[in-house]
Amino acid sequence: MASTQVLKLRIRSVKNTKQITKAMQLVAASKMRRAQETTKASAPYSLTAKQMLASLSRHKSAKGHPLFAKRTIKNRLLIVIASDKGLAGAYNNNITKLYAEELQSDAHKGIHSKTITIGRKAAMFASRIKDVDVVGFYEDIPDQPNSNEFKAILDTAREKFLAREVDAVDIIFTEFISGIRQEVKTIRVLPAGFETVDVSVDDENPLFEPSVGQVLDAVAYRLVEAQIFQALLEARASEHSMRMLAMKNATDNATDLIDDLTLAMNKARQGAITQELAEISGGVEAINV
Repeated sequence: MASTQVLKLRIRSVKNTKQITKAMQLVAASKMRRAQETTKASAPYSLTAKQMLASLSRHKSAKGHPLFAKRTIKNRLLIVIASDKGLAGAYNNNITKLYAEELQSDAHKGIHSKTITIGRKAAMFASRIKDVDVVGFYEDIPDQPNSNEFKAILDTAREKFLAREVDAVDIIFTEFISGIRQEVKTIRVLPAGFETVDVSVDDENPLFEPSVGQVLDAVAYRLVEAQIFQALLEARASEHSMRMLAMKNATDNATDLIDDLTLAMNKARQGAITQELAEISGGVEAINV
């Protein structure tokens, strides 16, 4: 059994770690609440964007529009959203696992994959995979991306699709469902209107002003932008939620470990006292003999 001095040092060390994990838990909880509010606020707009794109994609005027063009997929662009930091439980592992499965599936089908990584962890994972074509990587993007950072990602995806360098653009991200439930998923943003959703937008006789081409250009760009932006918000909310839970578990484990070490220290102290009493009693008896 370790000495009481060693156990005291270990208890002190674990208490220090507990303070750190508790602080990180509180910070993550605060960020999660803000991210959750932002995500919920923008969700109706994102859903309407999907519905409108699905509605427009069925209109005859959109059939020849380049952003709505459905082609045989020979090249695919994957936008992978992970985090810049660790200590978020299985958040990054779940993303990279699905990303690896998508790459494997593409290789099986003879599809060439290109990748845009968002988050340092995604970039690090992609760099370790042989023959991965990374066309862009972005780090330190805030919870609410500003227009310049976000526009670069959107424009890269749009330009490569229009130039026929890729035939589809998919996003791999973590959808925020609740504080204790998140789901890793892949959604397609280009060609526009590809995702199947229930359409509630009145599309019987749409009127295009000033022209069909101008409307489709502007609308498709903005609505695809809304989908990518929503995926970023969902990913951030999920990251903060999973980090909060991971730090809570670490704090609880530290508390249990402190209790176990305290019990071990008390036993060691009691054993030392018992041994000292036995030695004193033995000495007294030796003197009296």
